Amino acid sequence: MDFKDKVVVITGASRGIGEAAAMHFASLGAHVVLAARSAGRIGEIAIALRAQGASAHAVSCDVSDPGQVMGLISEAKGISGRLDLLVNNAGLIDPIALLADSEPQEWSRIVDANLKGVYYGLRYAIPLMVDQGGGTIINISSGAATSALAGWSHYCATKAAVLSLTGVADKEYRDKGLRVIGLSPGTVATKMQEQIRASGINPVSQLDWSAHIPAAWVAKAIAWLTTAEADPYLGLDFSLKTNVGRRAVGLPLIQTGL
Repeated sequence: MDFKDKVVVITGASRGIGEAAAMHFASLGAHVVLAARSAGRIGEIAIALRAQGASAHAVSCDVSDPGQVMGLISEAKGISGRLDLLVNNAGLIDPIALLADSEPQEWSRIVDANLKGVYYGLRYAIPLMVDQGGGTIINISSGAATSALAGWSHYCATKAAVLSLTGVADKEYRDKGLRVIGLSPGTVATKMQEQIRASGINPVSQLDWSAHIPAAWVAKAIAWLTTAEADPYLGLDFSLKTNVGRRAVGLPLIQTGL
């Protein structure tokens, strides 16, 4: 895949999936825009990428603030007048708590980041992509979008809502050249999994670290989703938890019956 001179915006790019995606797309020749609240960290990543000859830009952005997301898209447009790929990756899960033990303000904070943050990304990226004749938006999803997991009421609810947003955006803008797809990667070896493990709530917290896939695999899947081969998944969540998905991307298959 050749992303030379393509503009790619990645939210939550300071670590985990976002950082891996930034590194992957930079290696493919894209103008990468790293966005996160951690300005210092994304700045360090951008400097390291530029030292390798890549085109990387760091933009401090809290996705729960619509003004900051609008500014992020505007800065990306300033690079070459377009936006080819937006990866809505920023998301939170901590604090994990049963419903009756949850703090309403903290619960709402997760909604602001996980749901409203994706909406803001769609809201400000879509007009630019429509004007330029097309583009791709990948919303990082989760199996939690269609599952009920104890302690994850905020995460399950927001990921379910994001799946609905993916479908609505596809229905409204596919005929205008936009490709909107969700990506459900399964459990990934990131800091979020450390928070889940520390909670001790529900079976996911009991998984061995070896069960989690590398963030680099997810980055490769995001790139594959920008191709026409992924068109059957427009408006849906594509999963890396099946061998069908992994085979399509070219990742190691899940071994069963051993």
